[in-house]
Amino acid sequence: MEASAPGQARRGRRRARDAGSRLSRPAVLLFLSALLVYAPPSAGYLIRLPRGFHLSQDLVKIVGSTNFPVKVYVMLHQRSPHLLCATQQLRNAELIDPSYQWYGPRGKIISENSSVQVTTTGSLVFQNFEEAMSGVYTCFLEYKPTVEEVVKNLQLKYLVYAYREPHYYYQFTARYHAAPCNSIYNISFEKKLLQILSKLVLDLSCEISLLKSECHRVKMQRAGLQNELFFTFSVSSLDTEKGPKPCKDPNCESSKRLSKAKNLIERFFNQQVEVLGKRAEPLPEIYYIEGTLHMVWINRCFPGYGMNALTHPNCPECCGM
Repeated sequence: MEASAPGQARRGRRRARDAGSRLSRPAVLLFLSALLVYAPPSAGYLIRLPRGFHLSQDLVKIVGSTNFPVKVYVMLHQRSPHLLCATQQLRNAELIDPSYQWYGPRGKIISENSSVQVTTTGSLVFQNFEEAMSGVYTCFLEYKPTVEEVVKNLQLKYLVYAYREPHYYYQFTARYHAAPCNSIYNISFEKKLLQILSKLVLDLSCEISLLKSECHRVKMQRAGLQNELFFTFSVSSLDTEKGPKPCKDPNCESSKRLSKAKNLIERFFNQQVEVLGKRAEPLPEIYYIEGTLHMVWINRCFPGYGMNALTHPNCPECCGM
């Protein structure tokens, strides 16, 4: 019995540690809602949740301010959080005979609108946010604090912006010892290399694009003049601006797939070095030059969008209108 006591103690500590490391879904929701409710309105709102965590936008509610317009950033083609026709002070207060009227860039908003809805409690919700929906939204609230008091009026403004995640991709360059620059073998090799690289990342729903191909004569210190092919490629996700992703995995993320594609490409070029190192015969006319592969991570916005930390300091990495 005494010999098993340390083992039981270890198991007890492990169970306690495991229990402490796991948060139930209600606990996580409570934690997130606390953060959102007490966020100062002046900060603006960009709702970003942990990767793989699915939280209904019905649980996310944004309050307004009577002092300044509140900035809200909504991702394109997504459901927006609830924009409350209330301040933080009035959010949980009792209102007698409240009346809500919302106005947007196109005038008064009707609650039966399929794309923009006003709930029975006066919240504004966008079902499928489009570029044209961006603009100033104003809510006019009338209510009585108590039955005996007179009607009070409140006006709240929201500046709602459409944004989308940047278009991430890798750009990589590589050099090959080549045939004479006017040789047809260089063109054939270029096409073959592009085909091989494209097949390499196809299962990851990524694509390879040839950005630039140039042949130059390079003077080497000890080897004299030699011909070299300078390639510049990009590898990007096949995700489109609208519609479902080509990747069938619902938890599939373009950044993760691009990272895997990068690893495959690096391995492909490293294998070429290994094969040439084991080769007993003379080197082929066209072969990869070791150490010339360079990869750079690039994030660009789609046409019509841009990053502007001055205009959108609360969302500097967003591609906004």
